[in-house]
Amino acid sequence: MARNEEKSQSMLFRFREAQAAELGLSGRTDRRPRVASSCKDLRQCERWRGEILREISRKVSKIQDFGLTDYEVRDINDEINKLLREKHHWENQIIALGGANYKRAAGKMTDGEGREVPGMRGYKYFGRAKELPGVKELFASSAAESAEAETYKHQRHDIFSNQGQAYYGDEDEKDGDLIKYEQEAEAEAWEDALENLRDSNISLPDPPPSLPTAAFISLDDPPASSTTSDVPTADGKRKSTAAATKAAKKAKLDAEAAAQNGNGFMSVLRAEDLRPPTLLTVEQMEKLIVAAQKKQLLADFVDE
Repeated sequence: MARNEEKSQSMLFRFREAQAAELGLSGRTDRRPRVASSCKDLRQCERWRGEILREISRKVSKIQDFGLTDYEVRDINDEINKLLREKHHWENQIIALGGANYKRAAGKMTDGEGREVPGMRGYKYFGRAKELPGVKELFASSAAESAEAETYKHQRHDIFSNQGQAYYGDEDEKDGDLIKYEQEAEAEAWEDALENLRDSNISLPDPPPSLPTAAFISLDDPPASSTTSDVPTADGKRKSTAAATKAAKKAKLDAEAAAQNGNGFMSVLRAEDLRPPTLLTVEQMEKLIVAAQKKQLLADFVDE
């Protein structure tokens, strides 16, 4: 008759022992520690983590059974979530002992459209637990909220895309409204300052000083000087008009005065240097993009 030591080394005994361990019926006397941080052996931590994974696999298979009641499904789902939390603690302990990082390899569950499946963070639902009363509506509302958020993102992108220069305020200085508003604000601030001086019993000259105006360099193109136009007279002779000559002389003097006023402050800059850059419109930008794409396509196919 074979001894017990010989029986324990047989292939059938090892198979039965592995099968019992897989089913959770292992006859080992050692039990899994309740606190993962109390285990200081890396191999033991790996072992307990593997045991928890096998228990989770068995319970996930069991929760698919349609013969279970709703109460049993809830209890099994609670046990699975408890095992997942315990597995997380063991993985942290394995990392602390210098082992592998199993949390990094855990991927996210996504649906057919590539979005993350709702309900996969925190408390999770498995198998028939997703069809329990109240849980199914939770998943439907989460999917509807995510779809609404995606729709809002697309609408917001469409609203704010392909806007012209006026939307970003690049054309505010082209009309006189902004300059007029600034002049009115300056005049109002000047009057407020004078009123504060009067309230402070500070003597002011009579009449009070007016708002000083600065001399600016004209950035607009100078008006074309009216050349001396010859107008036919009654006697058939052509004579230069005095009005045209006077206007041309006045324009020349104004340009020289503006240049002298500007040279006192900015002698190194010209009026052309102070002009804002010319921005392209949406239509011009589209034409440039289409032309660049055509050029790239021609270069690719011609080279081939």
